[in-house]
Amino acid sequence: MAAQGSNLAKPTAARRCTAHKKGDAGEKGPRCKAWALKGQTVCRVHGGSAPQNRAAGERRVTEARLEEETRRALAILDVPPVDNPLTALSELAGQVIAWKNRLAERVNQLENIRYTDDKRSEQLRSEVALYERAMDRCVNVLGTIGRLRIDERLAAISEQQATTVIGAIEAALTHAGVTGAEATAAKAVAARHLRSA
Repeated sequence: MAAQGSNLAKPTAARRCTAHKKGDAGEKGPRCKAWALKGQTVCRVHGGSAPQNRAAGERRVTEARLEEETRRALAILDVPPVDNPLTALSELAGQVIAWKNRLAERVNQLENIRYTDDKRSEQLRSEVALYERAMDRCVNVLGTIGRLRIDERLAAISEQQATTVIGAIEAALTHAGVTGAEATAAKAVAARHLRSA
């Protein structure tokens, strides 16, 4: 039985079977001319009809459809460049968790997490596989945030920004000739507003 590729660029696109027919004396013969089954690299004769390969192909087709829908949605959005990668990573964590939670809702709606195909072979539903992958992504993103100490770095950035703003206010007050108690009061007001922001 031919091995199934794990990374198919376009599982839903028609493609030739990658298996080869048997040649003389056990040598590799010409490539099969049949079409591979959806989500697979081989045809029915070369292992595509095996229950585990059919289930894997169905999962790839479902995942490819979801990814294509996401790409189409992103194509119509005005996506801005990333100015602050730390903030962007925090936002990504929120999106990854939201996606995981949405898939959890779908999994909770299933009556069974497995089904039996027409060959009476038990298969895992694609929603469950996607949910497991989403949990892995949560671990990766949250682990990255933990290793980078994002919260501490964002707090440090905020303090640096506040210091810069206070310095600018002091320079403006000095230029305007405001000194003494009035300058101190103005800086206190600015500091209160920055803390609340």
